[in-house]
Amino acid sequence: MSDYGTRENEEIYSKVLRAGRRTYFFDVRSTKAGDYYLTITESKKFTNDDGSFHFKKHKIYLYKEDFEGFEEILKEMTGYILDEKGSEVISDRHQADYTRPETNDQAPSTEETAEAPTAEKFTDVSFDDI
Repeated sequence: MSDYGTRENEEIYSKVLRAGRRTYFFDVRSTKAGDYYLTITESKKFTNDDGSFHFKKHKIYLYKEDFEGFEEILKEMTGYILDEKGSEVISDRHQADYTRPETNDQAPSTEETAEAPTAEKFTDVSFDDI
């Protein structure tokens, strides 16, 4: 009998980062050939109207050949955010009527000058279906 189903769930080394409603799982797993790779799973808790809850999960598979580039870009992007906005968390949620304050001392970015998409143009996508 094949051990394919059990190999998928076999974790070699794991760490968990709990961050409010989100939990991040970092798991080292083994390929069929015996090499290791990393999975990063984000699990987010959602509460239904009736008080029950469910979790949505998103997973990234990261292989050794991509570690260096991934680490470089992750450091660059997190550094940029911290340099631009500092480490203070502004808000976990915005009110539905939140509008960004306008300042005259900054030219709008390319994204800000393009037509902003409306909520009606977006479609919810569940990656669990892929």
